[in-house]
Amino acid sequence: MEVKVFKNYETLSKAAAEAVINQVKEDSNSIIGLATGSSPIGIYDEMIKDYQNHHTSYQNIKTFNLDEYYGINQDHSQSYYHFMMKHLFKHIDIKQENIHIPNGSISDIDSECDSYNRMLEENQIDIQILGIGSNGHIGFNEPGTSFQSTTHYVKLDEKTRSDNARFFASIEEVPKHAVTMGIQNILNSNKIILVASGKNKADAVYQMVKGPLDSSCPASALQMHDNVTVYVDEEAASKL
Repeated sequence: MEVKVFKNYETLSKAAAEAVINQVKEDSNSIIGLATGSSPIGIYDEMIKDYQNHHTSYQNIKTFNLDEYYGINQDHSQSYYHFMMKHLFKHIDIKQENIHIPNGSISDIDSECDSYNRMLEENQIDIQILGIGSNGHIGFNEPGTSFQSTTHYVKLDEKTRSDNARFFASIEEVPKHAVTMGIQNILNSNKIILVASGKNKADAVYQMVKGPLDSSCPASALQMHDNVTVYVDEEAASKL
């Protein structure tokens, strides 16, 4: 696991975005794993700038998102489908049919998880973008999740719901469940980049990089992967 420390969020985002953009330029048929939340927004901003200035094409790129809240529709303002459209997809030339995000409003959730797993088995992710939760989660793989897990329905940790409440009118409105790629799905990616910023991520970053390989910190599973780059600012790296 390679750790790169940057002065601030803007510089780490530019560096992480460069890794994604280079992948797209090297292989126009790349498959990219995407994340949501505040951490990757800087990456997406840089990708949009590059598209506008250098016309890097995403027409043949496929994307797979890590997760989606369960129990809200795609058009809900806090759905991750809405997030991705707002922060990336509507600004680049990606084809709608090449966008894959778990369906959080389907009643047969087991079938949806099986279907997403099959798609992931058939589409090897070239580069996976990750954030990290303050409790060490990646995707919505909460503490205690098996490292062998695949796409599954999950009850969200109260710490996660509290962290995400800032995006909703109140914590009561934050969904209690989600659909997420499993840790094994993430580890199947060829390359992984993880971004983190701020003091509130310092403990989780330390446990991920230097802590034991333990499900109490799901991100520690990344120690088992041979091509992981962690992009952190000085605050997030303060305990390393």
